[in-house]
Amino acid sequence: MGMKRIFFALPLGLLALAATPEWSRFRGPNGSGVAEGTIPTEFGPDKNLIWKTELPPGHSSPILVGDHIILTAFEGLNLLTISINRTTGRVEWRRPAPRPRTEKVDPRNSPASPSAAVEDDAIYVFFGDYGLVSYGLDGNERWRYPLGPFNNVYGMGASPVIVGNTLALICDQSGNSFAVGLDKRTGKLKWRKERPEALSGHSTPAIYKNQIIAPASFRVDAYDAETGEIIWYAHGLASEMKSVPIVVGDSVYISGYNTPENDPGRQVKLPEFAEVLAKADKNHDGFISKDESPDESTRKYFPYIDLNGDGKLDEAEWKMFALTMSAENGLLKFKLNLKGDISATGLLWKYQRSIPQLPSVVAYKDILYMVNDSGVLTTLDQATGKPYKVARIRGASDSYYASPVAVDDKVVFISRSGKITVLKAGPDQEQLSASELDDEVVATPAIADGRIYVRTKTALYCFGEGKKAP
Repeated sequence: MGMKRIFFALPLGLLALAATPEWSRFRGPNGSGVAEGTIPTEFGPDKNLIWKTELPPGHSSPILVGDHIILTAFEGLNLLTISINRTTGRVEWRRPAPRPRTEKVDPRNSPASPSAAVEDDAIYVFFGDYGLVSYGLDGNERWRYPLGPFNNVYGMGASPVIVGNTLALICDQSGNSFAVGLDKRTGKLKWRKERPEALSGHSTPAIYKNQIIAPASFRVDAYDAETGEIIWYAHGLASEMKSVPIVVGDSVYISGYNTPENDPGRQVKLPEFAEVLAKADKNHDGFISKDESPDESTRKYFPYIDLNGDGKLDEAEWKMFALTMSAENGLLKFKLNLKGDISATGLLWKYQRSIPQLPSVVAYKDILYMVNDSGVLTTLDQATGKPYKVARIRGASDSYYASPVAVDDKVVFISRSGKITVLKAGPDQEQLSASELDDEVVATPAIADGRIYVRTKTALYCFGEGKKAP
């Protein structure tokens, strides 16, 4: 697919971008989704557009380093890492990654979903169909580290993160989940830790001091970045974790949602496997096939609970299904600076209404903003977890995959169909503007230097204050 660029004349003063903290990983500084500076109150195809560059498809978010924007994409069978000039929108280089296999991904996912992690002289990308690759800013490969094959019912989605000299990646799947830490300079393995409870998910970690905070099914673990040793852990999470944990001071917010049946009071208690076999195993082979499902829940979720994909459930899979159905959706706040099991000692509060499955929360100016997949927005007090307001985003009733971002006393929400809503920061959900891109948006935007970068299904947009498209 060719790449079409639309350019507009820029004042000379804007050609050298100001030196500000870079949006160097998924969801920016420590995954928070919060930036400094300003952005326009209104932006869209005909408002404050600086440039637009057509792109191959992919769900990764734009990542910023120096005057470069780094994205991943796929084109035919090629897995691509792409560098775009932030000032002009020109494509600087494209590099194909190895692709020894083509793993099945959920239609809502993409083989190029994980976002890059970057620093001043290096780029790190992860593709589920290969593993990790590092490039220099000039596009020259530095090293590669193969991983997989994977068995994630959705396809892989977690992004790598940098902690000191360690490049960390969480690889949760239907079985044999693990976390790895590599030497970011050489690509050599420093440590690998199994995550036996973790099921398919794609939560990108957050960092607290030297700790890698990595939510998984039913529990969250904090790994030492140098050794991989678990410093603390906590139980009480949902069975599928996709959102980024948000660190604020010495506390962390962790949200997780699996199914409507995991809302408090709606859990389904499953019978023992022997009892199910006695009633439902019609062919007496010691397994439960989809046709033998004892109830509607089993039939409905069969593709997700058949962990090895062999078309039948064994006792271990049934026990994991029972754990999954007994877990609770929720947004939890934990106190940090603790060690060991902090399930009880570290839990500060829990909120369990309208929890998102995909979008991560934003903690901005003492308020939490949480939009669920169907567009219900909740604003909460960070200290207590008490809600201020729960309401659908006005005029933007839609599904939401991208996470909200905050800057300049504004919070930005973009729906899957491209509806952009800018709210005034505060508990009341006061709307400042609304516009539409008329294209699918799954990727979370990036913000820096007075500009917001929005990736759609077909293009990357750069919006900035006062730059009108002709």
